[in-house]
Amino acid sequence: MIDASPLPVQTGDGHRFELLARVPTQPRARLLWLPALGVAARHYLPFADALAARGIAVYLHEWRGNGSSSLRPSRTQDWGYREILEHDLPASLAQMPEDAVTPLIIGGHSLGGQLACCFGGLHPQRFARVWLVASGTPYWRTFPAPRGWALPLVYRFLPWLAQRQGVLHGKKLGFGGTEARGLIRDWSRVGLNNHYAAAGMATDLEAGMRTLQGQATAVVMDHDWLAPPSSMQALLAKMPGMRAQLSVLSAQALGTRADHFAWMKTPEAVVERLFHSFE
Repeated sequence: MIDASPLPVQTGDGHRFELLARVPTQPRARLLWLPALGVAARHYLPFADALAARGIAVYLHEWRGNGSSSLRPSRTQDWGYREILEHDLPASLAQMPEDAVTPLIIGGHSLGGQLACCFGGLHPQRFARVWLVASGTPYWRTFPAPRGWALPLVYRFLPWLAQRQGVLHGKKLGFGGTEARGLIRDWSRVGLNNHYAAAGMATDLEAGMRTLQGQATAVVMDHDWLAPPSSMQALLAKMPGMRAQLSVLSAQALGTRADHFAWMKTPEAVVERLFHSFE
């Protein structure tokens, strides 16, 4: 039997959202999962169901400004990595039942995977496993040429555009949804200098990631230009204390396109790679 009840969450700064849960009767592990930029948590329900059927309790975090979130970015509503790391993720974690026996996993897709590593580094005693799918640092030098050569221009243009418009209208650009300008600034800085930091937050996120110990399991798709293997390898290198395992899945293995998003509707191959690392 699987409990599929959503959990209401409220942060210290008044943000409200739902944590979508898929919890088997006797879970073998608990996973806090962070979506990709602009993707609502509900789109990961097939992924969560497949993991729950294997005994993994899955809790799908909702991004501030997306899906069930009570907030939407605007000229007067702005945020960046700090609000996510200091308010939203701790609130989601607090809603997960306490269990001193069942292992706790942090993971995510794309930007969600990056911030999962950052948040794990803030709580290295809580997480012994990190699961990453179609993720990696956005640092331009980790992308194959010639595409990587164009990225510095992108990382300078998008924050300028978001500042000018008050938000980034990502859907018009084919990148994310309607995104807060502070979030885009934080993300773009990583793309330019490969150093994770949150504006207004003094904590050294890079140092935190270096303290993580345990197992990192990463999966990328072989035709995903948004998250090539070299980008994922560079992200894993920021966690030298983790035993890293990286798999590259083809369209044949996935049963669908081997791109950034198609696996979400048919997640079995990805789930098998992640679950195999847990056994």
